[in-house]
Amino acid sequence: MDIKCISDKVTVFRGKILPEEGYLVGYGAIISSFNPLIPIPNQLSLISLKDRKYKTKEWQVFTPRYKPEDTLYKQLIFAFKYEGINLLILKKLFEKLANDEISKLVQIEPLSQYSRKIWFLYEWLIGRKLDIPDLNKGNFTTLIDEKVQFAVSGERSSRHRIINNLPGTPDFCPLIYKTNKLEEYIASNFQDQTNSYINSIHKEVMQRAASFLLLKDSKASFTIEGENPGTNRAVRWGKAIGEAGKNPLTKEELLRLQEIIIESKRFTKMGFRTEGGFVGDRERNTGDPIPDHISARWQDIEQLIGGLIHTDHLLDKEKFDPVLTASVIAFGFVFIHPFSDGNGRIHRYLIHHILAKLNITHQGVIFPISASILDKIEEYRIVLESYSHPILEMIEWETTPDHNVEVLNETIDFYRYFDATKQAEFLFDCVLDTIQRIIPEEVSYIYKYDEFKRFLDNNYEMPDKLVSMLVRFLEQNNGTLSQRAKSKEFSLLNEGEVKEIEKIYHDIFERQ
Repeated sequence: MDIKCISDKVTVFRGKILPEEGYLVGYGAIISSFNPLIPIPNQLSLISLKDRKYKTKEWQVFTPRYKPEDTLYKQLIFAFKYEGINLLILKKLFEKLANDEISKLVQIEPLSQYSRKIWFLYEWLIGRKLDIPDLNKGNFTTLIDEKVQFAVSGERSSRHRIINNLPGTPDFCPLIYKTNKLEEYIASNFQDQTNSYINSIHKEVMQRAASFLLLKDSKASFTIEGENPGTNRAVRWGKAIGEAGKNPLTKEELLRLQEIIIESKRFTKMGFRTEGGFVGDRERNTGDPIPDHISARWQDIEQLIGGLIHTDHLLDKEKFDPVLTASVIAFGFVFIHPFSDGNGRIHRYLIHHILAKLNITHQGVIFPISASILDKIEEYRIVLESYSHPILEMIEWETTPDHNVEVLNETIDFYRYFDATKQAEFLFDCVLDTIQRIIPEEVSYIYKYDEFKRFLDNNYEMPDKLVSMLVRFLEQNNGTLSQRAKSKEFSLLNEGEVKEIEKIYHDIFERQ
């Protein structure tokens, strides 16, 4: 016998205003009926009372003919058909049901693809086999509907006659929905366009651009964290970024990267956390935490990081899209926040690591992704908070005697089964920005610098060090030399020569 799951008629649901009055269906109906402790999905489904079908940012609206029966099985079928697989909702639902209830559920239509999907997902998520014999007939069906979500080629489960094309493991498996924006990015073939552009640049120019971009990216990564590092520290981290993709992702590699980032270790507990963690402010008078984000429980870090690493290897083996892979792995890492310090920079390093390893660039060029993120810092904050703020409401915590946080409830699933669609869209924006603006601007600057230097060489025989200083002064003063510079470093130039140099600088550097 099937379990009741009521489609409520509502106008508001968990703080979300519906576009019109209607019946919650699919995951919305399941959440309403079983009340699992989860953030509300970014998009829910609604049956219109006005016989209309359309989509908004937060709602899929269907006509009454789509309304399923008020049973759990039928609501799950609707969800799988139109809303994809939501591992977090399913995990929390399965935890509320007894084994025999699940067994009865999947045997309502034992050969149906939806029954088999429920069966497989229960055993995959819960890690417990149902007392049901293996199937020995029926066609294999893919678990993820690739019209709805991104998937890998997958492996066959003969027991369920299912092709498991989930892009991850039970310990870490964020999912990404197929949006128009993501599909357009992937169809644009930007990887080949990027490689073609980079290979069209003279190798010596590209190598110089790569060096500048590396330092720029390293400094930007510190700036995002609110730090202003010295040049030596930025160069040191830039060197680490330049080696991204060379070492496989392991726990030891993550620890090595933290060692590089944290220069002074006197006040930092190195290695994976053995206490709570949060990002945010503190009460001015008491020092108590005011979290914007609460990190994964330290007791869960080993399992989460192990799962993240295994998923990285799986996606590498499956040739999953590199930007999608970077979105899942890098953002997953920063949400887990496994270290007491250095998480943000390692998060951005992981983006470099995956893009480099999966051969998006040539000629030793790294993507200065941090430079693009810094330019989009408000969007970056919103993307991080779109994950952090909803789960904050689900986490029970208390302040410790040393003004840290201690998480009191089980939270591990929030960090391994999240929707990474917004993060993927943001990262694609940054990658395209890098390709279309940041790298070309750096290459263009080098060509202009060389042209200006040739003019100075031909007319003034100025040494390289003085040329560099002259360009820096002109950049800092809107293309004119200050009185101080004219009276000190460039006192040997007469007024006519200064005017000529300023004019040539304007002609070259302001040329589009």
